[in-house]
Amino acid sequence: MIGTVREVAPEVDADALLAGAQFIDAFCVDIGAAAVNAREACTRMVLHGPRWIDALLRLRNILVRPFGLKTSGEGAPAPGGMIGLFPVLSETPEQLVAGFDDSHLDFRIVVDVSGNAARRQVTSTTLVRTHNLLGRTYLALIMPFHKLVVRNMMGRIVETAR
Repeated sequence: MIGTVREVAPEVDADALLAGAQFIDAFCVDIGAAAVNAREACTRMVLHGPRWIDALLRLRNILVRPFGLKTSGEGAPAPGGMIGLFPVLSETPEQLVAGFDDSHLDFRIVVDVSGNAARRQVTSTTLVRTHNLLGRTYLALIMPFHKLVVRNMMGRIVETAR
C-alpha cells in the first residue's frame, strides 16, 4: 500500500558497506509511480521532517559534545556533499550511502530505490558498528527513538511527493 512504512529484512551487502556491523535494520515504503532517485528520497527523508526530530538531534548534539563525539556538520568533507547532517559517501541513482566513522561507533544509512515506473519503493537500511562501551551505550539509548524516527522520515518521501 502506497505510503505504508514497514520493517523488512535488510538486503544489503553489510560487509561491503560496514564490515563488522553489529546492528542492521531496514524499512521500506511503496511510493507508487513517483519518479524519485536515491538522493531525492534521502533529501525528502532528512530535510522535510517534523520539528520534534530536529529537537531530538539538537538535544543529541548538546549531550554528546562533552564526550568528544561528532555533532552535526563536523568531520571531513564528504565525497558526495552533505544531505542535512549526513555526509554522502557514495551514490548512484538507485542507491545512496551516507554516514561517518566516530570514536564510539560507525554508521551507514543506505537508501535504495527499486521497482518499475508503475510501482517503485524506497528502502532505508541502517548499519552500526560500535567500538567501545560508549558506543554500545549510545546505541542502546537511541534505539527506542530510532525506529520511530526512521518510520517518520520514510513517510516523508511520499508526503512531499504529493
